[in-house]
Amino acid sequence: MFHYYMFNKPFGCITARRDSLYPTVMDYFSKLNNDNLNPVGRLDRETTGLLLITDDGVFNQKLTHPSYHKEKTYHFTVLGDLTENRCQQLEKGILLKGSPVLTSPAKLKVFRQDILSNIIDTLHPEVQNAVCNNLPTHPVTYGEITISEGRKRQIRRMMKAVHCCVIELKRISIEDIILDETLSPGEWKEIFPL
Repeated sequence: MFHYYMFNKPFGCITARRDSLYPTVMDYFSKLNNDNLNPVGRLDRETTGLLLITDDGVFNQKLTHPSYHKEKTYHFTVLGDLTENRCQQLEKGILLKGSPVLTSPAKLKVFRQDILSNIIDTLHPEVQNAVCNNLPTHPVTYGEITISEGRKRQIRRMMKAVHCCVIELKRISIEDIILDETLSPGEWKEIFPL
């Protein structure tokens, strides 16, 4: 019998089995004593939110292999102004640095805009340090993006290509599996997705 877990990945934790510098997502599952558990895909160290953990290799492959085109949705905060023109570029597909192929079309929604001085206190201390030299009036944009690929640091690279810098990124869903917002960062629960 296979097991499936929904994990709310916290900031600063690596999607790996072991790491000499940082805690790993699998550290949170060590008490289960199940060496067959693996993360479904990856989230980089600074990205938070929905990560699935399972010992079902077929399920894992169906959600991660590019040929299945599974949609993943993220909430983002970027330093910069996501103009209508920039949004259209992201939605149509964009050429990432070092890649000869456009990204697949994305779905994008802009929720609201603000300025850095109003939101800097809400950011992770590590991010605060990284952005503190920007002007207090620097524009900040909040939104949601859905992609169907999983290139390395894809959303961060897409935003950089339109002159925006991701300062917060949280995955909220994979296909119809939606992060349970009652799970605090670092908490997980068993789910039955099939």
